Amino acid sequence: MANNYKNSKVDLTATTVTTLYTAPAATQAIVKSILVSNDTGSETTLTLTITDSASAVFSVYKLESIGALSTKELLIQPLIVMESEILKLTATSANALHVIASYLEVT
Repeated sequence: MANNYKNSKVDLTATTVTTLYTAPAATQAIVKSILVSNDTGSETTLTLTITDSASAVFSVYKLESIGALSTKELLIQPLIVMESEILKLTATSANALHVIASYLEVT
């Protein structure tokens, strides 16, 4: 069993659904942190979902408010992402948010 600490980064340049992380085959991930930074002078919102291996979509955060010129930690407890599950983001404003997820992959 191998453990690898990693991160994924996304600059949300559009208001379309954007993949943050996909758990590889035969791998689970323990997501410890999801930091969201708003580099604009206006408050905006973010939706975070997880899509399971059967393509069912579950909301983790729905229209979570991110203040102007601020950074917010979304997780207060670790989030487990199973094999082939996908974390996806949707911003309501383009070119405002940067997201960094830190996680441990276990194979």
